[in-house]
Amino acid sequence: MAFINSLQTSADFFILFSTVLGLILGSFLNVVIYRLPIMMEREWHQQCAELRGEPIENAPTFNLATPRSICPHCGHKIPFFQNIPILGYLLLRGRCAHCHAHISLRYPLVEALTGALSGFVAWYFGFGGMAFAALIFLWSLIALTFIDLNTQLLPDSITQPLLWAGLILNLHGVFTDIYSSLMGAVVGYLTLWGVYWLFKLVTGKEGMGYGDFKLLAAIGAWLGWQLLPLVILLSSLMGATVGIILMVVRNHFKDTAIPFGPYLAGGGLIALFWDKQVNQTYLALFQ
Repeated sequence: MAFINSLQTSADFFILFSTVLGLILGSFLNVVIYRLPIMMEREWHQQCAELRGEPIENAPTFNLATPRSICPHCGHKIPFFQNIPILGYLLLRGRCAHCHAHISLRYPLVEALTGALSGFVAWYFGFGGMAFAALIFLWSLIALTFIDLNTQLLPDSITQPLLWAGLILNLHGVFTDIYSSLMGAVVGYLTLWGVYWLFKLVTGKEGMGYGDFKLLAAIGAWLGWQLLPLVILLSSLMGATVGIILMVVRNHFKDTAIPFGPYLAGGGLIALFWDKQVNQTYLALFQ
């Protein structure tokens, strides 16, 4: 009880606690980002084998908890003290202690980003149910962002629970009323579904994946249909800007696939924190 009272009465302590919790969760999110797509791929292979009537191999257990973290280059098991968020990476100087292969900068980046944004959520909302709900929203979007960047996948195992969580929370009006939440889920899905089919009819190509529909539906369920135009505008602007930069700097071609999930996630977070300020700025520019 004393710990809960400290979180309630001390804003600084709540921010510190949320930041440390974010660092720890960032380390876990790295596991999700790396392992979940592999788990999905293995499940697909098993389903295909079943459909073909082939025997299913008894592969070693592989999930978010098993096996222990290992170096992807040499298979060396990583001790717990080398998994300390950010500090472990710095102590190892970004290399495996056994084979000295480079460790991806993504690991400390995800940890630092999750910690910093978790602290910001605590500062912005203060102690309470809204802050803890926003943390779940944030952590889910971070995981989806980096999975999409790595694999161009947005797993149903994250987007669908996120959508249902938004609807359930808004039964109690945490971020918006239930009507706006339900309409946000429907309008969010159908908007990108319509864009997908229009683009396919015009060009004969698929412009985005179904995971993008589900992610925008989840964002709509959390924030309400009223904020969806802002989310779509912001994500489109960010996606177009990054796409142009990649074409200029890295000679990416216009047909190169660019994941849209990270920009939807970014638009969703901006709308969560600064919807009123962004709307006011937008209206001021066109008055």
